[in-house]
Amino acid sequence: MPSLRPAVPLVEARAAAPRVKGVPADPQKFAVSVQPSRIDGQGAFAAEAIPARRKIGEIRGESISVREARRRARGLARIMIVEVSAQRAIDASQSQDPLRFTNHSCAPNASLRIRQGRVEFYAMRDIAVGEELCVDYGESHHEGRLRCRCGAPNCTGRL
Repeated sequence: MPSLRPAVPLVEARAAAPRVKGVPADPQKFAVSVQPSRIDGQGAFAAEAIPARRKIGEIRGESISVREARRRARGLARIMIVEVSAQRAIDASQSQDPLRFTNHSCAPNASLRIRQGRVEFYAMRDIAVGEELCVDYGESHHEGRLRCRCGAPNCTGRL
């Protein structure tokens, strides 16, 4: 049976797709897959090599108030909400963006940046195919009450 995979790399295939007015562009710059994670639940994994300092992609979701975000997060172990300002947050729990599954690590290979209300992910170093994408969550709603499971040699032990 012939392969249905494109002959060109996935990134180039996406870049060549025509842009349709009124339809948001695909926020993913590199292919990312969702798979079971050794850290926690599901994780985001590089489906292609990602060079250092390049934008991997972003997560989208419902724009809500920080007050509503904190209400939704209360009591949940897995939260897909990012505060983007003192007033607004993005709830990505219903998003289809694979980067919403990015887990925390005390030794991250990616960073999360808030730019103009968008939640963007950038590679801190070269990332190999199959490597789990991880960021340092920094301050979180868990306030040190959740055990960290990243397994990094410099793990702080709590989130």
